[in-house]
Amino acid sequence: MATVRGDFVFTEEEEKQAAEKLKDAMDGLGTNEEAIVEVLVNHNNEQRQKIKGAYAAAYGKPLVDDLISELTGDLEETIVALMMTPRELDAKLLHDAISGIGTEETMLIGVLCTKTNDEIDAIKEAYKKLYDADLNEEIQSDTSGYFRRLMFSLVSGKRQEGMADYDRAHEEAQKLIDAGVNQLGTDECDFNAVLCLSSHEQLQCVFQKYEELREGCTIEDDIKSEVGSDLQQGYLSIVKVARNRHEFFADWLYNATTGVWGTEDSELIGIVVSRSEVDLEYIKSVFEQKYEKTLYETVDGECSGYYKRCLLSLIVGKYVAPE
Repeated sequence: MATVRGDFVFTEEEEKQAAEKLKDAMDGLGTNEEAIVEVLVNHNNEQRQKIKGAYAAAYGKPLVDDLISELTGDLEETIVALMMTPRELDAKLLHDAISGIGTEETMLIGVLCTKTNDEIDAIKEAYKKLYDADLNEEIQSDTSGYFRRLMFSLVSGKRQEGMADYDRAHEEAQKLIDAGVNQLGTDECDFNAVLCLSSHEQLQCVFQKYEELREGCTIEDDIKSEVGSDLQQGYLSIVKVARNRHEFFADWLYNATTGVWGTEDSELIGIVVSRSEVDLEYIKSVFEQKYEKTLYETVDGECSGYYKRCLLSLIVGKYVAPE
């Protein structure tokens, strides 16, 4: 049966040919990284899943196992990400964020606050399948305090969906004010209830009403003055996603490529691969407009080798050959 996506019909014969090209690239002395990258970036995720099946049927071994044995470093991480389904990739990013020493809060926040309820449910299923563990329990054991409560709410996947209720927006805005600047200390539970349960459309109205009630002071201003550390980052991320999802990812990409400790490659890989078939074109536009430099130029300057070639190809939507 052929796989159809847009005007591109992907036949079983083409699946076999792609699998054969990958096998040839890994046979003999050395590895033809260029051929591997070219085959995989020139097919979408649905087609790559078909290629996995064709490879296993033809050669009696999982394609990903062979790729891992042939590749190393950031290129290996990128290729493995490409071979996962979207929700499997999300599950892997979350697992990596809570494995080892410490917790990568940025990744936890970035994945969970940008997903729909259905996507979060699918991530939890993928996590259970991949790691034989409950995602919520794993995150709860690795976090603490009100940040742990924020993560619990996000993983629960109970955000309301639908149009905004303007009357309720006024009530929720006042609730946030009363939970923060109108009292000594902060009632994080009330912040959690509004930010994690209201739809993004509803939150946009809440933030507008909030600014009106606070006479120009924004919700971001007050979050920065009321809470700190990881919880502040989590709240601000939810606000930014509700306001402009594409700007959220553009900022994340910028921060991942301009840090004082060098490029956060796992974050860069996760964002580019996961958004490449979703909204990367919009993210690229916001990135260039805001930072006066293209995402392509940024990655070209920060990365190297076939790892760079792979990311650049995903950014432009087709294989970019070495110069």
